[in-house]
Amino acid sequence: MNQLILVKYAAEIFLKGLNRGKFERKLLNNIKQKLEGLDYEIINDQNRWFIKANNIDEAVERVRKVFGVAEVCTVTQVERDLNIIKEQALKKINEVKPKTFKVETNRANKKFTMNSLEVSRDVGGYILHHYEGDLDVQVKNPECVLNIEIREHAYIFTSADKIKAVGGLPYGINGSTMLMLSGGIDSPVAGYLMAKRGVELNCVYYHSHPYTSERAKDKVKDLAKILAQYTERVNLYIVPFTEIQMAIIEGCREDELTILMRRFMMRCACALAEKNGVQSISSGESIGQVASQTMEGLIVSTDCADRPVFRPLITMDKGDIMDIAREIGTYETSILPYEDCCTIFVPKHPKTKPQLEAMRKSESVLDVEALVNKAIEETELVVF
Repeated sequence: MNQLILVKYAAEIFLKGLNRGKFERKLLNNIKQKLEGLDYEIINDQNRWFIKANNIDEAVERVRKVFGVAEVCTVTQVERDLNIIKEQALKKINEVKPKTFKVETNRANKKFTMNSLEVSRDVGGYILHHYEGDLDVQVKNPECVLNIEIREHAYIFTSADKIKAVGGLPYGINGSTMLMLSGGIDSPVAGYLMAKRGVELNCVYYHSHPYTSERAKDKVKDLAKILAQYTERVNLYIVPFTEIQMAIIEGCREDELTILMRRFMMRCACALAEKNGVQSISSGESIGQVASQTMEGLIVSTDCADRPVFRPLITMDKGDIMDIAREIGTYETSILPYEDCCTIFVPKHPKTKPQLEAMRKSESVLDVEALVNKAIEETELVVF
């Protein structure tokens, strides 16, 4: 009798047809990478993945954060013998002590003489006869569901043994993106959601020394570390942005500062993406949330992009974004009171409906290419 982890991957992977094997191989490789350093073994029993590990709790915690995994269950492996299955099933119910239950059986191994319904009925009857206490069968909404999987071995677990995982698609299966990561609540959530769709994550942070403190930079590094818990690694590019901001302040109108700054951020992100073979740009923008995120503002900033720009939060309410931030562990870091370059130079009355040609004309007084090239040359790379 062994305690194992049953890995259930996202239903979406089942729908990939002839590409399903590619997604499964990538997911399995990601799980192995996440388990590095642990003493473990992955067992394939009739297309079900089970993990045997010395430290079950640590393995569960790691695997549940692997994109593509929908659920992990701690299961008891026993011999494919009905009497042994009954005894272990009763033990499981005694541990949970529910008032109502039902048994669900998946007989994948057709060599087992009884079908799924017969097993469920026989095991359920055994439990009712031997359980000491009040217990009823309830098909709809029982307090406890006892699951039995019959394969080369039999595996038994209850609904209490199930832990929800992050879901999504295997990380790295769908290309790459350069996330514009600030110290706020939104951008880490945007990065998480892109990674959840299988997109490899790189991050760029714009640092305005000495106007933004080292603690602001450290805050962004901490956010990148948290995101790295869900990914294989995160490259964080720290771009010196002070010279660009001062050039805009000195050469352009005050109310245009925010949108022109966003245009330069987009150019820098695209330049880094080009240099490092990254296919797209992502941001935490949500339409109408701040002055630069009006429809007109988004059009003007996207004009500078030379590759697709993804905004996974574009229609989301702030409350929904905050809920995800709490769930993934970035919220408490994001609300630390260290200002980034997006907030330190905000004009009193920023332009909310900028016109593209007018913005192009305004920044024509600047040596755009030279400013971007210098910032990219002086960019610092930190790997998590």
